[in-house]
Amino acid sequence: MMSHHFNELLTRQLGNEFAASQQYIAIAAWFDGQDLPRMAKHFYRQALEERNHAMMMVQYMLDRGIKFAIPGIGEVRNDFESALEPLKLALAQEIEVTESIKALFAAARAENDPLGEQFMLWFLKEQVEEVASMSTLLNVAERASSLFEVETFLARETVGDPGQSGGAGGVAGSPEVAGGML
Repeated sequence: MMSHHFNELLTRQLGNEFAASQQYIAIAAWFDGQDLPRMAKHFYRQALEERNHAMMMVQYMLDRGIKFAIPGIGEVRNDFESALEPLKLALAQEIEVTESIKALFAAARAENDPLGEQFMLWFLKEQVEEVASMSTLLNVAERASSLFEVETFLARETVGDPGQSGGAGGVAGSPEVAGGML
């Protein structure tokens, strides 16, 4: 028997992942408009990673025969007063997603859905990396005397998924991405 509450939460999370992708595109475009190409590239890559997370969920629901609808998303924030604002927004977004993923895992466990639990384990691990990388980026930006120091940091250091795996699909043990990873 399928986990009804888990499936509802997963469909909602699908929308959250698409919304996160759109928000990261808006953040990337804002950084691009500020002539901060490394920060823009970081968030364009994050947008693709979130899209791939959503498509993993699509593939999982297709594989399990779960009926679902692709949810729409709300407005995204496009304007910021300083470079710290989008970084704080990104960190808050990742913390919120972590709570949603934890709730999904708990729902699968409560409904005795070991397949749902197993699927969510990868996302739990991924959220540790997501929160850590956004925390690092925000900490570096808060300590930097200029945004060009943050650009130099991003040129020198790997923060989060370096883009080879897109956060999904190409890594052993990660869920499949519907339509293939971008």
